[in-house]
Amino acid sequence: MSKRILMVCLGNICRSPIGHGIMAEISPNSFVDSAGTGSFHIGSPPDQRSIQVSQDNGIDICHQSARQFRSSDFTKFDHIFVMDRQNYRDVIAKANHQDNIDKVELLCEAAGMGMRPVPDPYYGGDEGFKNVFDLVKTACHRIAEQWKENYE
Repeated sequence: MSKRILMVCLGNICRSPIGHGIMAEISPNSFVDSAGTGSFHIGSPPDQRSIQVSQDNGIDICHQSARQFRSSDFTKFDHIFVMDRQNYRDVIAKANHQDNIDKVELLCEAAGMGMRPVPDPYYGGDEGFKNVFDLVKTACHRIAEQWKENYE
């Protein structure tokens, strides 16, 4: 089952690159990308701590480069998963119609894990990145399982 999936956080250097890497790993037939709602890290690689925790879990995200979410992403992607409510508000503010808004979901909510956000680990230590990796991995696996059940 092939899907076009976009992971979105604030700067596209911590949470969304991790989500991008995990979802690409578990959905190899899908096109997966990531973006940030802010412009401050455009062109930058993921945060070294995101790279490390992903690498520690067998996922290489070194090739990723931060970019900003744009309105054209609504036509390029089937699913847009955001990491927190502010990301949600920022993304849907660029929507032109309800079909665009319908593609946007909080990652944890889409995974059946409630309305909880994926916390931004940027100002925390390595443990915060490990916790984010584990949370995003669980959410991505749950979403992939839901898709699989819906297509069987």
